[in-house]
This record gives sequence, C-alpha cells and structure tokens, in this order.
Amino acid sequence: MYEPVRKFYESRGFGGRKGFGEHPAVLVIDLARAWIDESSPLGSSNLEPVVENTARILEEARKAGAPIFFTIMAFDPAGIETVGPVGRKVYNRVKDRSFTRGTPMIELDPRLKRRPDEIIIEKPRGSAFWESPLLSYLIGRDIDTVIVTGCSTSGCVRSTSESAHNLNFHTIVAAEAVGDRHPLAHEANLTDIDLRFADVTPVDEVVAYLSRVGSRQGQAA
Repeated sequence: MYEPVRKFYESRGFGGRKGFGEHPAVLVIDLARAWIDESSPLGSSNLEPVVENTARILEEARKAGAPIFFTIMAFDPAGIETVGPVGRKVYNRVKDRSFTRGTPMIELDPRLKRRPDEIIIEKPRGSAFWESPLLSYLIGRDIDTVIVTGCSTSGCVRSTSESAHNLNFHTIVAAEAVGDRHPLAHEANLTDIDLRFADVTPVDEVVAYLSRVGSRQGQAA
C-alpha cells in the first residue's frame, strides 16, 4: 500500500540511510501494562510480537554490554500535571488511571527482564528526550547509535526517532519490535519514519549488529 509513497519520496531525495555507528544504546519505549494489557483503555492485543522481539534485542544488547533505557509515561492521580491544552488533547486519558504514577498500569512487562542498572525514564511527552536526562545519559556513555523499540509507532516511537535524528544520532528503529494500536497507523508512520528520521531495520539485522559489537568488546578485553 505504501510502496508508491516510498518511491515518490525517494525520487525527491528522501530515504537516505544512516547506518549503524560504533557505540549503541537501546531505548524501550512504553512497554508497560497500560499499553500492552487488553484490559487497559490504551491497551493493544497486537503488541505481543513487539514485546517478544524487543526481549530478543535486549538479550543481545546485554551480551554486548550496550546500555539499555526504558521509558514510561506517568502523571499524578488528580491530573494536575496535565492541565492545559496538551492535557485536553491527549493526556485527559489520565482520568481513566492508565497513566497514574505508582500503579500497576505503568509497570514494565516482566518479559523484558529489566536489570537494576538499566535506567527507567518517566517522560511527560511523546519523545523520550523531551525534558528528560536521556541525552546527558547517552553523551556520558559516548553513544552514537540509538536503537528504538516499543510503542506506539505513530506516537512516542515517532517522536523519539525524530528527536534522535535531530540530535545527530545514528537512529535505528527495529521494524518488528515497534507497534501501534492500528495496522494502518503503524505502516504509514513506519514508512514515514524510514524516509525522514531513522533507518527502519529488521530485528535480525539489529541482533547481528549487536553481536558484532559484543565480539569487538570481547576482542578489546
């Protein structure tokens, strides 16, 4: 469906490839119960493969010694932090308790097996970089490559990818490790992300890259 769009934009010079850098980090965007559990108003049943593929990437990243960062979105129970136009547009969903800080709804999926040294960032907007310490964490670790996983493709994944692109990182979106509530939103935005902001790359290639990074680390040791 989106191949004509891709060809049109590529004919106008869009779609250049960033490639992988030398020092990667993995970002796991919002893979918590609020987004995954079907009982949640925000939940989506089609994210099971996303969780499984993200877990696969995390396993290889840990072997390679690549830093891993998780994000969640959380607000106060009364919604004081979402007052104003932004809250009226999107974050009025805090009223259904999907985003309530300290509740099980914002707990990470246990299949991700987060470790104590893997930082969780509580973000107030779509991008993991917006008013968060993420950039300073990446700079402090000499990161040049950001691998994005999680949800949703049309929202926080897209916002984070655009921010990483604008900050001049090698930005990689793991194709089968990101997802959305609706397949059309997913496919349209994944195409646009690939043409404008990041390299949308199969999980197999991401895992192989992390394996190479791990091999280099082993040789250096």
